Amino acid sequence: MRCPQLLAVLLLLIISGSSRAQQDTLPASKPVETDTVLRITNLNPYFTLHVDSSLLYNLEINKDETGYYWFLKNSPVGLKINKDNGILSFKADKSFFLSGKLKYDVEYKVSIGVQSLTNPALKADTFFTLLFYNTDIIVSKIKPSVSSTLYADEGDTISFKVQCENGNFPIETITFFANTPLTHFTTVKKCDEDFVWIPNYDFVKPTDSGKVHIVALSFVGANKFQVKDTATVKIVIRDALNYPLAVQDYNLLNKNINTYILQLKYTFLQLDKRVKKVKNTRTTFDITGSTTALTGSILATSSDAGTKKTGQVLPSVGVSLVPIKEAVAPQKIYDQNQASSIRASIKRLEYMLRDNLLVGEKDPNISLKTQKLKDELKQIQIQLIDIPVEIANNMTEEELNEYFNSPSVNKKYRVKK
Repeated sequence: MRCPQLLAVLLLLIISGSSRAQQDTLPASKPVETDTVLRITNLNPYFTLHVDSSLLYNLEINKDETGYYWFLKNSPVGLKINKDNGILSFKADKSFFLSGKLKYDVEYKVSIGVQSLTNPALKADTFFTLLFYNTDIIVSKIKPSVSSTLYADEGDTISFKVQCENGNFPIETITFFANTPLTHFTTVKKCDEDFVWIPNYDFVKPTDSGKVHIVALSFVGANKFQVKDTATVKIVIRDALNYPLAVQDYNLLNKNINTYILQLKYTFLQLDKRVKKVKNTRTTFDITGSTTALTGSILATSSDAGTKKTGQVLPSVGVSLVPIKEAVAPQKIYDQNQASSIRASIKRLEYMLRDNLLVGEKDPNISLKTQKLKDELKQIQIQLIDIPVEIANNMTEEELNEYFNSPSVNKKYRVKK
């Protein structure tokens, strides 16, 4: 009986000794390392909220929250955080979106941070994204900056902005259509671009009723899902005067009248010189005849018979000079009448030019004034159609005006009462 007990005791001693030896050979355990970097342990990087919903999210850190404060940067309106416990809250009220403070389908990048109150260097900064969506369908619309009907004249600049009222999804492309072919206009492809068009002066055709042409412009906007909205602008184009062309016509007519006036002045000068030359010749004959007759009368009273006979002959010689005067230098009544008519026409044309000068940068009566000048020029040309207008002119305009406005000419052709 004792042998088995001794064997059991010995076996027990051997086992306990080996276990102690193993414990003596094991290496010493290392100390447990603690996490010293401040981190936010449960931050969701992306939040999606529906309109009229709320957000309540408790942020946590790997430290004791006592002695730390939380803060936000670039946060949208309504987003708040409790600085003591890190509870993030938001109430997405629909009024924020109706007023434009918040927008649908726009990612808001919000910076968030936590910092120790005792150790400013111990802090953590990161960010998350906030997106709002709405299950209500709000259609984006095209809104031109003008009314649906415009009135404009030919040559006017038509300009307005094509605006967009965005709903759930903004308008990305705009297509333009017109009920008539247009030229020289700016194409609108995106929102807030300007449509500019200048209708030509011949845009309104003679066949258009009421001298107006109606143009319908259609702007079709589409979002990324090809949901479309159309805005129409009706433009009533009225027939208008092509003022630049009318000014050219007026200036050309003015130049032609001034050239014609110079031709008439040169013709008047030739006629006046001819009349003046004939007048001088006739005056010479008259003086010679009068002198001869007077000499004869004086000699006839002489006591000398020969001288007395000569005195009786000389008066008849003076009388014989009269038919010679008419044959050599007949009176130029026709030329003088022509000169008077030309002078009156020149004065009238000069008056008409002064009376029909253009007033301002854009005279509304330019067509009427041009027509008056055309009618006056045509009438005078018909009156003077039998008078040969001298084209050759070896005198300058200043010389002609000096002669035409000289006191002697004005006195000679002055209208007598």
